[in-house]
Amino acid sequence: VPSGSLALDVALGVGGYPRGRIVEIYGPESSGKTTVALHAVAEVQKRGGTAAYIDAENALDPAYATALGVNIDDLLLSQPDTGEQGLQIADALISSGAIDIVVVDSVAALVPRAEIEGEMGDAHVGLQARLMSQALRKLSGTINKTKTIALFINQIREKVGVMFGNPETTPGGRALKFYATVRLEVRRAEQIKDGTDVIGNRTRIKVV
Repeated sequence: VPSGSLALDVALGVGGYPRGRIVEIYGPESSGKTTVALHAVAEVQKRGGTAAYIDAENALDPAYATALGVNIDDLLLSQPDTGEQGLQIADALISSGAIDIVVVDSVAALVPRAEIEGEMGDAHVGLQARLMSQALRKLSGTINKTKTIALFINQIREKVGVMFGNPETTPGGRALKFYATVRLEVRRAEQIKDGTDVIGNRTRIKVV
């Protein structure tokens, strides 16, 4: 499925996103990750396909999505309460075989139920990583069978106390890195101005 950017399609080597595969789009906050994902949704819809969007961030702007060519009325939109619920919805949609692309926005917002319901200060180390690992193990086979594209948006976080090497990390453990066939690193390059008005951002995407 074309990405909506000719240069990115060329960089991906197969003319776009491969069907039946997991794609991770990661980068810092406000780098353009959601924009890249919404372009993919618009391309799927343009070809008569069905798209689903799991908005765990509760941050999808319908007007912005429409401006990018997304048909909001035909978009299956879900705003889950917990990480488990979000991943169960993704599983049900993919298993149905009726969906061409599922976007999960974002991995960082897929907070496990125990963490939401627990006390402040409780230790929930590794819960999200375990949740992602279990879900992806199950999803990868179904995705392959139904030829759905599963697009996970992930944020870059700074690891605390790293003195040497790269302090940046992506939430959700190592599972997504392992299961993703395509990983795109998105970074904001520079602002696009009309006189003094900022009218957009130029984004740099690296196929990892």
